[in-house]
Amino acid sequence: MPVSISLSHLTWSTPDGRSLFSDLNLTFDPGRSGLVGRNGVGKSTLMKLIAGTLRPQAGAVSVGGSLGMLSQTVQVAQRETVADLFGISDALALLGRAEDGTASIEDLSIADWTLEARLEAALARLGLQAAAHTPLSSFSGGQLTRAKLAALVFAEPDVILLDEPTNNLDRAGRAAVIDMMADWRGGAIVVSHDRELLETMDAIVELTSLGATSYGGNWSLYRARKAIELASARHDLADAERRLAEVERKTQEIAERKARKDSAGRRKRAKGDAPLLLLDARKERSEKTGGDHARLAERRREQALGDLATARDRIEILQPFSVRLPSTGLPPGRVVLQVDGVSAGYVPDLPVLAGLSLSISGPERVAITGRNGSGKTTFLSLVTGSLAPWSGHVRVLTDFATLDQKVSLLDPEMSIRDNFRRLNPQAGENACRAALARFMFRADAALQQVASLSGGQMLRAGLACVLGGDDPPPLLILDEPTNHLDIESIETVEAGLRVFDGALLVVSHDEAFLEAIGITRRIDLSAISQADRR
Repeated sequence: MPVSISLSHLTWSTPDGRSLFSDLNLTFDPGRSGLVGRNGVGKSTLMKLIAGTLRPQAGAVSVGGSLGMLSQTVQVAQRETVADLFGISDALALLGRAEDGTASIEDLSIADWTLEARLEAALARLGLQAAAHTPLSSFSGGQLTRAKLAALVFAEPDVILLDEPTNNLDRAGRAAVIDMMADWRGGAIVVSHDRELLETMDAIVELTSLGATSYGGNWSLYRARKAIELASARHDLADAERRLAEVERKTQEIAERKARKDSAGRRKRAKGDAPLLLLDARKERSEKTGGDHARLAERRREQALGDLATARDRIEILQPFSVRLPSTGLPPGRVVLQVDGVSAGYVPDLPVLAGLSLSISGPERVAITGRNGSGKTTFLSLVTGSLAPWSGHVRVLTDFATLDQKVSLLDPEMSIRDNFRRLNPQAGENACRAALARFMFRADAALQQVASLSGGQMLRAGLACVLGGDDPPPLLILDEPTNHLDIESIETVEAGLRVFDGALLVVSHDEAFLEAIGITRRIDLSAISQADRR
């Protein structure tokens, strides 16, 4: 069967009645397609509809070929092994019987002697080494994700469906997934905010509130096309504004002309030198003509206003965000963080970090990198004071703010606006609303309760509350800030951090993000811990 995935007149609404798709028509071309769009637009729902785990409320999903979908669950059964994940436990048991001489003739006829080699190759493709009997519970979250991807590739479906496959992976894990997708020759639909991964795609499908649009080529080509569309949208907006102004000018001229004629008619009637019957007929014709002109002018004005609203909607979707922030006042060269000979950990005699020394001066932008387990979270805990060192000293020499993955500085029971006012008590209402609007929380969006926000919305709210006040902190600490953001939100955060003139301390595996915010120094904790062990 030819590989094909088509959506016809697809409709889906959330349980609370919010429409995600209405009469959506979309066909995925053979090859690798990256599915992008803002958080909440329905990307994961669309993947579930394609996979068949959700049924359309209207319309149809047509799938030609076999599908394989990456599971996002991180919980595994206590005794589940790699062989169970790959679905080859029975086949391996058969090989075991063959090797010890207890297999039947029928067993031998169906034995797959290449199975173990293919298992090893599939795991190696994702950068893993593990025996078939290895319990999945012994894997880290990142290793489990890679094992699931290896099992997906091992099954050789015609099309693979991946929803944020590089989330929570360290640099090595991300590189393995990116390399796997670059070599993948089957069909694929990949929901991702990872721009390095999207560079390996054959097409980018953008999902917005207006529908879906497919762009041939990878992420860079898509961005180039979007820049052209933005220029066109700006032209359309300027043209719509010009036409509205012209309609309103002509409407005013018609109103003024009618007023002059009405005034002249009243003066004529007052003179009494013309028959009243004639004057009444003229008045009736004038009123009819004026009414026709007024109705025509109103129709033209409504059309112009509609065109203007459409143009503004396009700009809202296409426009990259720019953010202006107050200065922190941090002088160049001032030391903001000093770490001297620090050792720390959680289990006695098993240090996660040993003898670590470093210094950060304003306005340096420092990335803390390293494989999972190298001590990045431990380091941030030392800096923020939530973990005491076993030995050595950690001194933070300026005000700072920390945005962890849970954005703990926000009160989940309060609105975004109230959180801002709590963290910036000197800010007035207008300053509060302006700061939140710069991070896409406009009007009623600023009144959302933090507990109701998605992960991406929550980080944006945290950044708005921390950086949007009159006195942003000279040191900002970020822990994996892009993990749950859509690409538009990532670019908003990048825009804010680029103009932030304080010092940055960032833990992130997102290389494109680190480059975009202008990292000036990298500290690889993996290399430090390896040197300590030597």
